[in-house]
Amino acid sequence: MNENSGSNAFDVLHEHIAILEELAAKASVEVAKEVSLFKEKTAKAEQKHYQELLPWERVKLARHSKRPVASDYIESLFTDFTELHGDRYFKDDQAIIGGVARFNGQAVTVIGQQKGKTTKENIKRNFAMASPEGYRKALRLMQQAEKFGRPVVTFIDTPGAYPGMGAEERGQAEAIARNLMEMSQLTVPVVAIVIGEGGSGGALGLGVANHVFMLENAIYSVISPEGLSSILWKDATRAQEAANIMKLTAQDLLELSIIEGIIAEPSGGAHRDFETVVFGCKKEIAKSLESFKKKTPEQIREERYQKFRQIG
Repeated sequence: MNENSGSNAFDVLHEHIAILEELAAKASVEVAKEVSLFKEKTAKAEQKHYQELLPWERVKLARHSKRPVASDYIESLFTDFTELHGDRYFKDDQAIIGGVARFNGQAVTVIGQQKGKTTKENIKRNFAMASPEGYRKALRLMQQAEKFGRPVVTFIDTPGAYPGMGAEERGQAEAIARNLMEMSQLTVPVVAIVIGEGGSGGALGLGVANHVFMLENAIYSVISPEGLSSILWKDATRAQEAANIMKLTAQDLLELSIIEGIIAEPSGGAHRDFETVVFGCKKEIAKSLESFKKKTPEQIREERYQKFRQIG
């Protein structure tokens, strides 16, 4: 099983096993035992495969069509979520969702880059590639959080900011740059979790946080593997080769002290056992927010500033 086909092959195997188990329930005991043995062998092979993933395989898992999106995490981790819309300048960018909610009873502001689960939803959400109004909406919510003393929790999952002509005409670069500047000055704690793709400045526009966590199979880099291979070798088909040298995995970034921790995923990705992933996210958010309670607003801001000054 090669590195390009492994993840999809196991997805297909699990679908076949489910069908076999249904048939085995109506068959003899011997057949049921054979199916059980096959399932056990598949589980062992899968565990071994996912323990030895190469960066390109993690890229594919980060982009998996069944991977949970920001709204799934918001629904599972928070209560009383009220979505707020619009940037008060142009329109409501549905590539970014956000609002106020409660986490373990504490009022927080939640913001996420929202992919769709179907082609129609992805078109509506522009594949989580935000325009300037999306970043301005996020900034408006963060400024509101600052005013009322609410911690900010962000979920990062985007290939990058939208590069269309309209977005550039409305000030895409300025909107992202302003988010970076304003986030660095917030006196409320900011916790960011990369749940899928963390692409370029589009991701960093929500990523200037005191604590940054990544899911085990998430990626975070200044450019996509396809983009890097196009620039370096004028050949986008060498994306796999590019991914292997980019240091874009959670394991690489933890080693480089760019993130604070890795949230474990089940073999096969977050979509296989979402409850386990949610538990890991909840644990890290709770631990982070608790640690900030002992610090002054000035300390929170200074620690965030120094964290990013030391990177690189």
